Amino acid sequence: MNKFTPDRRSLLKGGASVLAGAATISADQLLGFAQAWAQTAQWKPEKGAKINLLRWKRFVEAEDVAFMNIMQAFTKATGVEVNVSNESYDDIQPKASVAANTGQGLDMVWGLYSLPHLFPQKCADVSDVADYLGKKYGGWAPSANAYGQKNGKWIGIPVAATGALMNYRISSMEKAGFKEFPKDTAGFLELCKGLNKNGTPAGMALGHASGDANTWLHWALWTHGGYLVDKNDKVIINSPETAKALEYIKELYGTFIPGTASWNDSSNNKAFLAGQLHCTCNGISVYVAAQGSNKAIADDMDHAYMPIGPAGKPTELHLPFTMLTFNFTKYPQACKALTAFMLEADQFNPWVTSAKGYLSHFLNAYDNNPIWTQDPKNTKFRDVAKRTLTPGGLGSLGENAAAAIADFIVVDMFANYCTGREDLKGSIAFAERQAKRLYR
Repeated sequence: MNKFTPDRRSLLKGGASVLAGAATISADQLLGFAQAWAQTAQWKPEKGAKINLLRWKRFVEAEDVAFMNIMQAFTKATGVEVNVSNESYDDIQPKASVAANTGQGLDMVWGLYSLPHLFPQKCADVSDVADYLGKKYGGWAPSANAYGQKNGKWIGIPVAATGALMNYRISSMEKAGFKEFPKDTAGFLELCKGLNKNGTPAGMALGHASGDANTWLHWALWTHGGYLVDKNDKVIINSPETAKALEYIKELYGTFIPGTASWNDSSNNKAFLAGQLHCTCNGISVYVAAQGSNKAIADDMDHAYMPIGPAGKPTELHLPFTMLTFNFTKYPQACKALTAFMLEADQFNPWVTSAKGYLSHFLNAYDNNPIWTQDPKNTKFRDVAKRTLTPGGLGSLGENAAAAIADFIVVDMFANYCTGREDLKGSIAFAERQAKRLYR
């Protein structure tokens, strides 16, 4: 159950060697810290505690090794058995919802986006864990408060985030006539036109890719000034700004490599590493994989923040991973202990280092991890938790916003128009109807 499950980012086998050469911690050191920590921790696990933890599938093999080492050290130090199961992005939410509705099967879920806000009444109050970590490690990034809290109570702990930034081939960008990656949407469109003309196209998912499609298409809407709801959670998607965003993305879509309308979260990684794709929105995982399997691509790659459109300011959406504990667990103290232990510096820093930039932090003290500066191509991923908006956009991050992103309302609006399934008005109207059903 807790073995590494191959999927799209099991391509990242080159990352496994990171553990040997970066900031590491030996098994003996990790166990020694775990034992000392368990003796003084304020959370004392219940006798005979066993935790069933569901998490997203590992995308970097070295991260998997480090994570499971942390779990094993925790078990040896506390006696708490931790059973880890892994699911794809798209399968986390349904399985978590089943557990929430039935009150059994899982104790903890480490999911994405605003998962705890889908069923906040089923989440344990972990404010004591959040307060402890925030005071010890320089406070939380503002987005952590939004993702973790509801009505002043922490219902989840944002553990880490994956940045959704531009991945591009330097030589292809230069051949298209650009000395640096464009900082605005107009320049980005011209770059994509040039890339397509040269047979080195860009491409980003318009299918139901929970990570890739949701992140870049929310950026596309927001950077043109469009939003699903306003600050009072009133549906405002039917707007001139939304129309401009749709027109822009349809023109951009015309420059893409074929097939992006059906892409999932694996498609752009595979195409980029195969040399078929030269620009995409993704985490750092393409670069990590290329370092191990295709050094020529890695040497020719770099990353950029998302271009800025008419909104005139950054409007990025990155991918957070928040840990929740169900309030029906028999072992709440054990679950809190595990959550706090994961984010302690002695193992968090080596663990994040093992992920080679794929995981970024929400606790400010971890800005100083050398992973962000030892390779300049990693640096832009350091601050994604500070830069990100939430799926709520202008509105609140509650059950409705969580459901809207889980239902791909924004993604389907763009895909419907770009592929011709709906005209401009029809695409917006479809999204508006869906949103109003949620925000009643």
